[in-house]
Amino acid sequence: MENYLQTSGRIFDIQKYSIHDGPGIRTIVFLKGCAFRCRWCCNPESQNYAVERMVRGGEEKLYGEDVTVEEVMREVMKDWPHFRRSGGGLTLSGGETLLQPDFASALLFAAHREGINTAIESTGFAKFSTIKNKILPYLDLFLMDIKHMDSAKHREFTTQPNDLVLENARKIAQTGQNLIIRVPVVPTFNATTAEIRAIAEFAASLPGVTRLHLLPYHRLGQDKYAGLNRPYLLEQILPPSTEQMEELKAEAEKTGLLVQIGG
Repeated sequence: MENYLQTSGRIFDIQKYSIHDGPGIRTIVFLKGCAFRCRWCCNPESQNYAVERMVRGGEEKLYGEDVTVEEVMREVMKDWPHFRRSGGGLTLSGGETLLQPDFASALLFAAHREGINTAIESTGFAKFSTIKNKILPYLDLFLMDIKHMDSAKHREFTTQPNDLVLENARKIAQTGQNLIIRVPVVPTFNATTAEIRAIAEFAASLPGVTRLHLLPYHRLGQDKYAGLNRPYLLEQILPPSTEQMEELKAEAEKTGLLVQIGG
């Protein structure tokens, strides 16, 4: 991959010392831009590719920065001792990682050259050829969101149908890629035993997939919508209770998958 260190992309955050989104201690690079508009999104500043102004805590801040792979890796390499001790590494998130495929590919390639474990958090919403040729060769773990099995309801709550997501999940699994299916559990959207069971059955049908993560809805990003002068569409929805999450976990486990609550 020629001149990969000078490949540029747009990010809105780098989060260090994460113990979620992959094994060990992770550094997460958040890429800007997403094709979905999930009603519960906790990073609404990630959705538009454009640089945006958001007010938080009474202060206005710009979200969106153009950087090179070299600049990002300079920050990532500062955490190499934590990666080595914990088995951690680099995770790309968003937004949707796959909407900046050249940048994402170059970042993963750079990390692999340094012996760093790599993961992405993604809906798989891209041409499969892009995923296969640009992402999978340099990827250790694919954390893939499957939000709902009903395409109409998926479109209602995210603005996009789920056909491409499900098709790519099948194709990614068939490559032998280490794949974990993750489900944001959102009341009024998919937080029933029938809906979670349907997703779990789909995940269990994928070759090599053994693990399912149930991610309970939370409202930690709600104030960001006001800061962007946008309405928060789930204002009346409460997070699922511990008892409800345990019930959904037990239902999903009936498929034979190893199921955990949280990432």
